[in-house]
Amino acid sequence: MEFGHYSVLLAETIEQLRVKPDGIYVDGTLGGGGHGYEICKRLSNVGHFYGIDQDEDAICAAGARLAPFGGKVTLIRENYRNMKTVLSQEGVEGVDGILLDLGVSSYQLDTQERGFSYRFDAPLDMRMDRRRTLTAREIVNHYPEEELYRIIRDYGEERFAKNIAKHIVRTRAEKPIETTYELNDVIKAAIPAKMRRNGHPSKQTFQAIRIECNGELDVLRNSLDDMIGMLHPGGRICVITFHSLEDRIVKTAFRANEAPCTCPPEFPICVCGKISRGTVVNRKPIVPTEEETAENSRSKSAKLRVFQA
Repeated sequence: MEFGHYSVLLAETIEQLRVKPDGIYVDGTLGGGGHGYEICKRLSNVGHFYGIDQDEDAICAAGARLAPFGGKVTLIRENYRNMKTVLSQEGVEGVDGILLDLGVSSYQLDTQERGFSYRFDAPLDMRMDRRRTLTAREIVNHYPEEELYRIIRDYGEERFAKNIAKHIVRTRAEKPIETTYELNDVIKAAIPAKMRRNGHPSKQTFQAIRIECNGELDVLRNSLDDMIGMLHPGGRICVITFHSLEDRIVKTAFRANEAPCTCPPEFPICVCGKISRGTVVNRKPIVPTEEETAENSRSKSAKLRVFQA
């Protein structure tokens, strides 16, 4: 299957990155290379683009798409949490722009055997990096009930999290839950029929398990400060999120880097010594146009936040 990922907020992101022809730019969630292609188009032979993704299929697809740009492109199969380390190994200590397009790609959702989607019957997997050992099957069949409840409640923001966790544990006691459709059945049984009208009942639970499987929120939370620290003066980081938990992490990190002072407000001068690392460019997130959401329904929840060093 072709890695046909739709690049959400493409024009807005490229505009906010303000690509310098001779600059160094990094996409930490390369996907099919849609954003990367637009960045590379704007680079001179001096400029360079680094594309990072933990998904082997993404690296292959983006490699083909970005091949016309030759030596100005370097692709690295890695999790973006290790961006600082892998770029240092390439001799890069500072960059002019960083992009993160978070969440799961259209390709991953639509490739049945990856087990990301409740729409297809497939083995429970959900790994973005198939070199990892933790799968959705492991989470569903071996996590304690309280831990399942916490994940589904916090990561999926699912109001019936407690009952879903209880049904999962009860079902797996008789037989392991092996496939996406088997998990669908368990979730449906745990949600009152009259409450299943707004979208698919499994959507939030699948999101929660995927986030846990890939450690998505911890990776984001633990990476932003390092990435901001890599920016050259005037450099920008653009982050596209798709749900409130991601957006809250980005918003908090950006504000903390803009105003890190921890001195009590009554102090006449700062004595903590913490210095601002830049500016939050947009106080309110940039969201897709009506035209974009009509063309791609998956973009509806997207939010773009920008920070400038």
